[in-house]
Amino acid sequence: MTVRDLVRIALFAAIIAALGLLPRIDIPIAAGVPITAQTLGVMLAGVMLGARLGALAVLLFLFVVALGAPLLAGGRGGLGVLFGPTAGYLIGWIAGAYVCGLLMRALRGLPLFAATLIAAIGGGILVVYAFGVPWLAWKANLSLTQAILGGLVFVPGDLIKAVATAFITVATHRSAPSLISGRA
Repeated sequence: MTVRDLVRIALFAAIIAALGLLPRIDIPIAAGVPITAQTLGVMLAGVMLGARLGALAVLLFLFVVALGAPLLAGGRGGLGVLFGPTAGYLIGWIAGAYVCGLLMRALRGLPLFAATLIAAIGGGILVVYAFGVPWLAWKANLSLTQAILGGLVFVPGDLIKAVATAFITVATHRSAPSLISGRA
């Protein structure tokens, strides 16, 4: 791993943290899972850094949160968040960033916007939900169906974040193509 890789990992961990400064939106039907902007950072880390570095950026962010830094939306942090109803989504961020990077590489023959959008939806939404929904059902004592239905409220916002990821990635690629590792 190069110094450049370490800097990029730290930068994207910081971007995810900065997105936590935006106010979270709590929804009563979602058993304590808030709407945040931080999944945008997860998607960006995966598509721009690639699978391995994107997952490491998320892992670094979650490590700092576990140490107690209040970097999650709403000022949450500490080991407790890794055991609450949202923990499945947080762990899903690691796999989600990884899959975003894998999909970017697999879809490199497509136009950048389309590849990024598919990667962000596949990794940043589907994979994250695959971890988050079952954990939420377990921790909130819900049926899997109830957790899935409760999670549907997040889909429109996450689709907007996926589109934003595609626009940001295309704009970044135009100005500095070497910054998009997943396209190599």
